Amino acid sequence: MVKHFNAEQSKWFFSCILIAQIINHTMRKLLFFILCLATFTTTIAQRTILHCGQLVDVKNLQLLKEMTIVTEGNKIIELVKGYKNAATGDKVIDLKSKTVMPGLIDMHVHLESETNPGRYMETFTFNPADYAYQSVVFAERTLMTGFTAVRDLGGSGVNISLRNAINKGLIKGPRVYTAGKSIATTGGHADPTNGYRRDLMGDPGPDAGVVNGADEAAKAVRQRYKEGSDVIKITASGGVLSVAKSGENPQFTEAEIKAIVETAKDYGFKVAAHCHGKEAMKRAVVAGVNSIEHGTYMDEEVMGLMKKMGTYYVPTITAGKAVGDSAKKPGYYPELVTPKAIAIGPKIQNTFSNAYKAGVKIAFGTDAGVYAHGKNWLEFVYMNEAGMPALETIRSATLYAADLLGDDRIGVIEKDKLADIIAVDGDPVKDISSMGKVKFVMKNGVVYKHE
Repeated sequence: MVKHFNAEQSKWFFSCILIAQIINHTMRKLLFFILCLATFTTTIAQRTILHCGQLVDVKNLQLLKEMTIVTEGNKIIELVKGYKNAATGDKVIDLKSKTVMPGLIDMHVHLESETNPGRYMETFTFNPADYAYQSVVFAERTLMTGFTAVRDLGGSGVNISLRNAINKGLIKGPRVYTAGKSIATTGGHADPTNGYRRDLMGDPGPDAGVVNGADEAAKAVRQRYKEGSDVIKITASGGVLSVAKSGENPQFTEAEIKAIVETAKDYGFKVAAHCHGKEAMKRAVVAGVNSIEHGTYMDEEVMGLMKKMGTYYVPTITAGKAVGDSAKKPGYYPELVTPKAIAIGPKIQNTFSNAYKAGVKIAFGTDAGVYAHGKNWLEFVYMNEAGMPALETIRSATLYAADLLGDDRIGVIEKDKLADIIAVDGDPVKDISSMGKVKFVMKNGVVYKHE
């Protein structure tokens, strides 16, 4: 049976519906306001106020006294003179007794491995998982010593997965810009089968980073793109630690390097060239690589070419000293390696000094992994010993390193830059060893260390 309303009942019924709609709309507006208020409150609570005793201005090479950095989320939102008062919900971090600076950048590391007397045997006994697990330890150690970004210049490919895991927040580590596998020629430095017995050598190709001829060189770059690399690394000369006779001979033709550089540009890569010998450096610089790594036998002619082409020099003095020292230990390196380590390693600091005086652009890099990870800061000491003022060494590891990376979000403390910030005990200008006393590390707005 259907019940019919009279006129008064109908009016009352529809009034109730209208009132219910008004109440529902009001409640939704109220709920929306509450949600907005909660979001606003949460956002305000994310602000972090850093009170800095002194701050390194890497652009103007000066120390600024009593400064405040304000971060929100993963960015720097304000930089002001004096100690800014905190608002309700702000987190204040007292760094008044510290020297604060942008997060450091090491432009030449190898996070998958670390030197030891059994390093060469690991090639035959380690699985990819073994490299992966130890790389996690090395990555965290690197971050905790103030290096919030690194350029990993060659490994097995595990370094790509390491970068991805750090980016996802699964593990702690610096920003990693990785080459994946280095590109070499057959028998050249970074041919992964150097020193193997013949039945194990095989004939590795572009997939393994080994090329012969311009076409294979281009293919190797495309393979690195396919695998997810960020940068291209080539071994333009022989190397110290490869089980091969020469540490300095040129190992790529000009045509091969040119093919790599041109293909890299197409795919948005920069190219780093491992070089010890002069001829290898000349070929690489003329072909247009972005940086020369090590550069042991660099002379005035090469320096002039580098200045003309705008090529960066990444010295790796620490690695040079370390391999020279390790080579003095009986049995530490294979027989082919020891004389190269003794001859080449100790020369790099003097080369750096000459390059600095000549006005070559220099970006900080250490070759960590060739020596123990976590001692990257020693490079500051060696650069300073060789004539570069303390603040310039810091600039090479921040502003100039970021320029070589092609990432202008980092390397300087300014509004709208990423919040990569560290602090050390002491004053590096008075004592450069202060760079080894990192007490505070923030990367991407997250505090990883505060002592």
